[in-house]
Amino acid sequence: MKRLDPALVVVLAGISAALHIGKLPPALPVLRDTLHITLVQAGFLLSLVQVAGMTLGLAIGAAADAMGTRRTMVLGLLILSLASLAGGAATTAEALLVLRAVEGAGFLLASLPAPGLIRRLVEPRRLAGMLGLWGAYMPFGTAAALLVGPVFIAVTGWPGWWWLLGALSLCMAAVLWMAVPAEAERRAAGSAGGLRARIMRTLRSPGPWLASLAFAVYSGQWLAVIGFLPTIYAQAGLATGYAAFATAFAAAVNMVGNIGSGRLLQRGVPAPVLLQAGYVAMAVGAALAFAPWGGEGGWQALARYGGVLLFSSVGGLIPGTLFSLAVRVAPDEGSVSTTVGWMQQWSAFGQFAGPPLAAWAAARAGGWHVTWWVTGAFALAGMGIAAAIGRFLAGHDAAGHGAPSRP
Repeated sequence: MKRLDPALVVVLAGISAALHIGKLPPALPVLRDTLHITLVQAGFLLSLVQVAGMTLGLAIGAAADAMGTRRTMVLGLLILSLASLAGGAATTAEALLVLRAVEGAGFLLASLPAPGLIRRLVEPRRLAGMLGLWGAYMPFGTAAALLVGPVFIAVTGWPGWWWLLGALSLCMAAVLWMAVPAEAERRAAGSAGGLRARIMRTLRSPGPWLASLAFAVYSGQWLAVIGFLPTIYAQAGLATGYAAFATAFAAAVNMVGNIGSGRLLQRGVPAPVLLQAGYVAMAVGAALAFAPWGGEGGWQALARYGGVLLFSSVGGLIPGTLFSLAVRVAPDEGSVSTTVGWMQQWSAFGQFAGPPLAAWAAARAGGWHVTWWVTGAFALAGMGIAAAIGRFLAGHDAAGHGAPSRP
């Protein structure tokens, strides 16, 4: 039997982890009825899984560089599996919330080491394309969860959905351990001094800061829109099946930009150009989707949905580009996972702040028509950060620096 491509297995492992992030939105209407939570509280429930990323991303990234990328990903998948299996048996909202936070830690361990591990598994000519494919792990996992979740929830209730994904992550941990060769796992010096030095090198470098802030303003607006689409469509009276498909497709088209970013980078399109294109598309798409420019029926509804698709698909250029930039702006080869961890920490902050902010604005205004104010502010900030990244890369290249060498 032909051996599985180890780099592809890493991507599949990331998708199995991302399913846990996307499993909540389909269950949110049921949980709102069950727990009687407000719209703003639902926003915090949606983003609770990001608490670990907000607080521990940098530290976990540095620990992954020291402990080893392969074994760190396996540990993360095991934690996700156990937390999800236990979550399905939870009998109180408090227990479920705590386990969601544990899942956040597992997700970090399962995702942060992936770019560095992929970098050691593929030859340089494939790197940009594979990292672009890796950038699609989150929208693919989210879309799959949004599409399949309602079916399982309708048949088994939300506990069965939790148990299914827990079993899947357990299987994926075993596949990753067997398919990825141990020699691909690089381990940096693991002493406390080494960890502190890696963290300080990362924090003192402007590149990781710029990439991290760019990720934060992207993730905040993306989850604010995609995460609430099931709720928005339910309030609009759209049938559950249609709402699930429309939301899943809106999340899935994000992969177009992610995968396309790798192809475009390989063809020499500058990374700042791709970032600017992504932020502009998100601003225009959100305005088209939510601004009160027309009615709600017929072609207006189709045009608004087209805005959502523009927002997600072209916006997907941003994460794919940033994952490719991470291996370039890291201060050295031993700090790639640390840099990705800092990016994830800020991405988690964006995902934590974006949904409650959008929900607060909608609650104050009495409708979702103000959502584009929130997302537009994030997009405008992203354009400024992309310009700063362009200046940084120009100076970086002029000084003779490049991506850390690959053995």
